Amino acid sequence: MDTMIRTFFRHILESIKSLRRNGWMTISSISAVAITLTLLGIFLTIILNTVKLAEDMENNVEVSVFISYGTTQEEQDELEQNLKNIPHVASVEFSSQDDELDRVKESYGDVWGLFEQDNPLLDVFIVQAKEPKYVKGITEEAKKYKKVVHKATYGEDLSDKIFSIAEGVRTWGLIGSGLLLFVAMFLISNTIRITILSREREIQIMRLVGAKNGYIRWPFFLEGGWIGLFGSIIPIGLIIFGYPEVYRVLNPVLLRSNYSLLAPGQFMIQISAILAVLGILIGSLGSIISMRRFLKI
Repeated sequence: MDTMIRTFFRHILESIKSLRRNGWMTISSISAVAITLTLLGIFLTIILNTVKLAEDMENNVEVSVFISYGTTQEEQDELEQNLKNIPHVASVEFSSQDDELDRVKESYGDVWGLFEQDNPLLDVFIVQAKEPKYVKGITEEAKKYKKVVHKATYGEDLSDKIFSIAEGVRTWGLIGSGLLLFVAMFLISNTIRITILSREREIQIMRLVGAKNGYIRWPFFLEGGWIGLFGSIIPIGLIIFGYPEVYRVLNPVLLRSNYSLLAPGQFMIQISAILAVLGILIGSLGSIISMRRFLKI
């Protein structure tokens, strides 16, 4: 057992020495991994938050029914009753054009106060559905009252845009990440290859004295792992220090519409762990590819 532990630590020291010997090639490989994981971390953060926003929108059970100009109080009361009679409606709440202007001012600033004397907004009924799946049907029913309903919407335009963006980011993100991962493994495998060629005579001697293949492989395998781990430090740092700032700036704006980004903390820990594991896997896989191709051991 003691011999195994000493051998393991010997392999670790040898892999670190090899990193130092290869200088610029090591730096280029670490840089490739860092760039790859940084972009991958950004893609993951955007995709996961886009999915979160899409879920928030899907769970939004509000339908905004805007009342046409010139609608009398009697017609408005009749519309309210008709909306309440639509199946699966939980509640109907009236919001005047002044209330709507206050909400807009809260979201976009007091510059909208210029419209207080000539408010261009409409009165609106906020219709709550019992479950998200009924929102679309309620919206279509509300649109049938064309004489008094200017527009009925549940934010479908924004939802479609977010779903479209999520799909595009997911597709191109995976393609871009795949290409970057390939480049990173290529550079790492070249670094390991130089190390192998420089120590080819030493490896041959080790074989002659009976060293097992596993004993020969370990230093190179660990070297690739070190490259991947060091390359993950920068993207992890960007996530840990950058994401809370993005969250601090954007989340208050989204909260005004009852949406939110993924909260820092557990999310950052998970993303950081994924990036570190991916970095080690990229480095180790690059090492394995190089050993199989050039050492044939």
